[in-house]
Amino acid sequence: MIAGTAAVAGIGATEFSKNSGRSELRLAVEAVRAALDDAGLAPSDVQGLATFTMDHTAEVALARELGIGELSFLSRIAYGGGAACAVVQQAVLAVAAGLAEVVVCYRALNERSGRRFGQVTAELLAPTSAGVDASWHHPMGLATPAAMVAMVARRYLHDTGATTDDFGRVAVAARRHAATNPHAWFHGRPITLDDHRTSKPIAEPLRLLDCCQESDGAVALVVTSARRARDLRQPPAVVCATAQGSGPDQYVMTSYYRPRMGALPEMGVVARQLWRQSGYTPSDVRTAVLYDHFTPYVLMQLEELGFCGRGEARHLIADGGIELGGRLPVNPHGGQLGEAYIHGMNGIAEAVRQVRGTAVNQVPGDGPVLVTAGTGVPTSGLILGPPVSAG
Repeated sequence: MIAGTAAVAGIGATEFSKNSGRSELRLAVEAVRAALDDAGLAPSDVQGLATFTMDHTAEVALARELGIGELSFLSRIAYGGGAACAVVQQAVLAVAAGLAEVVVCYRALNERSGRRFGQVTAELLAPTSAGVDASWHHPMGLATPAAMVAMVARRYLHDTGATTDDFGRVAVAARRHAATNPHAWFHGRPITLDDHRTSKPIAEPLRLLDCCQESDGAVALVVTSARRARDLRQPPAVVCATAQGSGPDQYVMTSYYRPRMGALPEMGVVARQLWRQSGYTPSDVRTAVLYDHFTPYVLMQLEELGFCGRGEARHLIADGGIELGGRLPVNPHGGQLGEAYIHGMNGIAEAVRQVRGTAVNQVPGDGPVLVTAGTGVPTSGLILGPPVSAG
């Protein structure tokens, strides 16, 4: 049992922008240095590195630039944003197994000034298993994430009776939270439901304000044993549970061939593990940091995670239910819709701040914080909480 054995002891990030003006390697170095300083550790303390397969910064290059020295653990996780919480899981496993005492998780990307994920690329039809999968939808025009998600979103509306205004309420909540977060790209710029209704159509039924940002930036997290974390500079955010999951007949963003198309069973796989490992239930969660690359997937995650029944997310989010002061505050930092899109890693950093009690939009209470990674792909999740009192 690994629950409670490790903690996030340090967090660091660059500014979030649309044009960083520097390489992804430099962004990674800045974020890792900030995270180590936050924890009160030196580069020489680091024994392991974990990141995404999509990250262009090689571990050895990062280690050289930071002066880390020897590494005893290196790991990468695939499936884009679905890797966010899984890289922390890798760090936890390494710490629990005694493979490395301090592991840094990082993600650096110039996603707005460099390669933009929302653009069509020839790589989708490469002679690989992914290319074979893409041949089922790419020739029909489903070649961008928004177009792929639109199919699932339309089915979800049909099955549940939700409306596009329910999608808009997710966007409004995220932007309202971002408006009071000085680190958010949309700081000071809330939106209304009418703004959502009149925003540019992207792929029916999705509009521009249903889609996450394109951002440049980097985030790093320092993971070490819960015991060691207690003696470091910051209050530790203990990893109470960590899980990965893939559903039956899983594709990457195009799982259209399941009995239920407008759902995210991979998140259900993650949810069951998180509740079992931690001993918590959805009613214990103080705030949830949900991966909001597209607004419909926030509604589906609320249902898969057990915060409400199938088709009932629209009722949970009504009347500010996911805003600060609501039944379940979601993404108090503004999420990827409002703060920045750093492949979900900035959401984990926000969860750590919530546990520490240092968040800009601090949610009261001492309950655990739930974090999810990208959905529509094999995904992952975390539950973070404060250290358990010895008394």
